[in-house]
Amino acid sequence: MNMSVFSRTLMLPLALITVASASAQTKKSETKPVVTAEPVKNEPVLMTIGSTKVTVAEFENVFHKNNTKEGSTDAKSLNDYVDLFVNFKLKVKEAEELGLDTAKSFKEELGGYRKQLAQPYLTDKDVNEKLLRETYDRMQEDVHASHILVKVTENALPKDTIDAYNKIMKIRARILKGEDFNKVASEKGISDDPSSKDNGGDLGFFTSLQMVYPFESAAYKTKVGEISMPVRTRYGYHIIKVTERRKAQGEVLASHIMVKTTPNMSKEDSLNAFTKITEIYNKLKAGTKFEDLAAEFSDDKSTAKKGGELPWFGTGKMPIEFEKTAFGLTTKGDFGKPMRTKYGWHIVKLNDKRGMASFEDLKNELKAKVTKDSRSQAGRASLIAKVKAEYKFKENPKLADEFVKVMDTLFFDGRWDVSKAAGLKKPMFNFNEKMYTQADFASYIASHQSKRPKTDYSIVLNQLYKQYVEESAVAYEEERLDKKYPEFKALMQEYRDGILLFELTDQKVWSKAVKDSTGSKAFYEKNKTNYMWDERAEASVYSCTDEKVAAKVRGLMKKKKSEKDILATINKDSQLNLQVETRVFNKGENEFVDKNWNPGTSLDFKSEKDKKTVIIVTAKLLKPEPKSYVDSKGMVTADYQNYLEKEWIASLKAKYPVNIDKAVLSTIK
Repeated sequence: MNMSVFSRTLMLPLALITVASASAQTKKSETKPVVTAEPVKNEPVLMTIGSTKVTVAEFENVFHKNNTKEGSTDAKSLNDYVDLFVNFKLKVKEAEELGLDTAKSFKEELGGYRKQLAQPYLTDKDVNEKLLRETYDRMQEDVHASHILVKVTENALPKDTIDAYNKIMKIRARILKGEDFNKVASEKGISDDPSSKDNGGDLGFFTSLQMVYPFESAAYKTKVGEISMPVRTRYGYHIIKVTERRKAQGEVLASHIMVKTTPNMSKEDSLNAFTKITEIYNKLKAGTKFEDLAAEFSDDKSTAKKGGELPWFGTGKMPIEFEKTAFGLTTKGDFGKPMRTKYGWHIVKLNDKRGMASFEDLKNELKAKVTKDSRSQAGRASLIAKVKAEYKFKENPKLADEFVKVMDTLFFDGRWDVSKAAGLKKPMFNFNEKMYTQADFASYIASHQSKRPKTDYSIVLNQLYKQYVEESAVAYEEERLDKKYPEFKALMQEYRDGILLFELTDQKVWSKAVKDSTGSKAFYEKNKTNYMWDERAEASVYSCTDEKVAAKVRGLMKKKKSEKDILATINKDSQLNLQVETRVFNKGENEFVDKNWNPGTSLDFKSEKDKKTVIIVTAKLLKPEPKSYVDSKGMVTADYQNYLEKEWIASLKAKYPVNIDKAVLSTIK
């Protein structure tokens, strides 16, 4: 069983101890774990596991974290938790005895978690709060803009950067003299945005967090009708024309019926798709419920079972054609004409509209998005400045220039030899007493070199030096998190124990149950009566639009026509006339199959839900019998895992005797 880091994080809470750790994955900045109590002399010992003593404080720390209900704890829930806690501690102790905590893979994984958990501490929260507010304020308005792009890479040579800037300024001058922005944008050789030749650089409406941050900021600061000065992003230089602004249109709750199309589908299939969506539309106009048609005919299976309903969405979240249709509907229950997107044909129905949610309601969602956005670098930059001040940062940046004489062209191929800087050893900067030397910087250069265009050595060295100082500042702060923040130290301990628990349980139980086919099959043979099929019916369900279609179906059945032939004949004029489902049904799965629970063809049934006429053809009944090993493998594996775990826990208790002081336990509330 291959478990990703994410699945491990989900599984760790099952170990009891790491419930908070899993939630910390998505709520890092809000997580406030109970601080691990410092050992106190004569602290009451609650239990011993082998030779390991567990104090009341250690137990209460995790117990109260995972039992947040107010009031006293009843004896049963406390005892149940003690059992889970003991099992957890036994597994962790065994993992330590086996040396799993010294393995390279364990250290690397724990280090990865540490980087994730440290992120909320390695940024300036005040700056981040301002960014959140700015983002929310901008979301109150949608901006319609066009742009022209002249590409230039972030690390381009000064000459290339100047050339790109001069080119975008010449283009801007043409527009300021009266040429049409969109026509200029669509000219060959002008904009490096490939879509410009078709849309003239028109980006439509967008809101905050939908464009790269520098572009977004420039667009929101440019007045309607004006042309911005060039703005630099990671793509190059842009000039922006703002066409209009509007109050944010909020969000819409819509349902849709989709008939899927693909770019390479045949003309016949494409025509069938159009015919099908038209027929569905006509049924809607005739009064058939939207939800029923969506459930029966929509190719978007993820929404069909919910009557076609989509999650709430706002500007820029759906294909433009879809968005225009949804927001263009004004009355709840209205639906638009069939329209096409790259996914296929859609009929959209309006369910509800709402304005922008409050800042507090959106805050957590915005925080997650801002963290992944380039604007988050502002918080990092502010933190670095604070670290420099707190830890008395001093530097001599001119010492980086001394590396120019030891560089060679191999650097631009990523093959520069660090030994060439062996004579450079002077201290370059420090945080408190920790000194960073030229030798350290040389190693950094060697590990961060790559193939790149040749340029002036001093430019590259200055970039690398700045980068090295910033990374060193963040790393220095990260090293001190355990001392500065007790809750961080406690959380790291939880992750450590949780990873050990997961790793060993995977070896002893989860993966073993999957790989041990001999043991699993033997377990199945011993317990096969636990995996029984109920009585089942092998049947076909013919759903006809009305009695006339049903009569035609029966006529074809009498002629011994196959299901495929019946479908082709009946649906020749309309794809909606007949739907057929043939499979094995369990009792209670289909009401009409239940009514014809004997071999043979049923009378006509009338569906109250969709008014269709239903014919059931029951081929045969299948008696109750044990499921095969293959059919029941999922359940067998789960039960076998439980069996292996119980056996393993019993062996651990024999290896590490558990003694619980009942008198001390009774004092825990």
